[in-house]
Amino acid sequence: LLDQFGVLHDGEKPYPGAIEAVAQLAARGMKLLIISNSSRRSAGALKNLERMGFDPACFAGVVTSGEVTHRHLSQRPDAWWAALGRRCLHFTWAARGAISLEGLGLEVTDDPQQADFILAHGTEAVGTSVDGSGAAPCGLEGMRELLDACAARGGVPMVVANPDVVTVAGTELRVMPGTLARHYASRGSQVVLMGKPAPAIYSAALELLQLPPGEVVAVGDSLEHDIGGAQAAGVDALFVLGGIHREDVQLAA
Repeated sequence: LLDQFGVLHDGEKPYPGAIEAVAQLAARGMKLLIISNSSRRSAGALKNLERMGFDPACFAGVVTSGEVTHRHLSQRPDAWWAALGRRCLHFTWAARGAISLEGLGLEVTDDPQQADFILAHGTEAVGTSVDGSGAAPCGLEGMRELLDACAARGGVPMVVANPDVVTVAGTELRVMPGTLARHYASRGSQVVLMGKPAPAIYSAALELLQLPPGEVVAVGDSLEHDIGGAQAAGVDALFVLGGIHREDVQLAA
């Protein structure tokens, strides 16, 4: 199970040797599956890897937190999801490209008093339409104010399509929706994480691989999400030091 950001690439370009390593592992018959806390759906993530120079044929599949979120919102698999409601306050992306919610039967509102739930895909804008167009740019402080208004109402759950707190962006770190999730949870509100370290994404990945946890190793750069999530799923883990914890372990860029 391979993470993307901080393992295969820095969000902008592949790490030296990553493309060759993936090709060699695939040539030896290893099943390589991308498991990523990306707000995007799986097909989009694979296309992005192909644009960077990775051969998509090397991968057995891709599971993103965005895909798991989409599946749950579409299928409403249990009583909690069935009762979630249809009107959401949507945190999305602007410069990175807004997320479409088409085909999910949702309504989008920018009024925290009208929202049945909060859906967090990004940290740059507040959605105003189901197709993602016209999203209104909004900073973190503005989003925290909207979250506080929802928390004051009580009973407004937050679904987090990307639980990462930060991710690599070249030589910098970029704030991710997990930061907003921590803020909302600190207000005593319900937060549902759809990616690592939550179990749903590991279940989806293992189902695709058709392998038991004991025959799989996860490679990632986040102690909380990649390593902690793998351990909880019963999967061995390999920690990459040069990702988001690079400065913590004092590695040069």
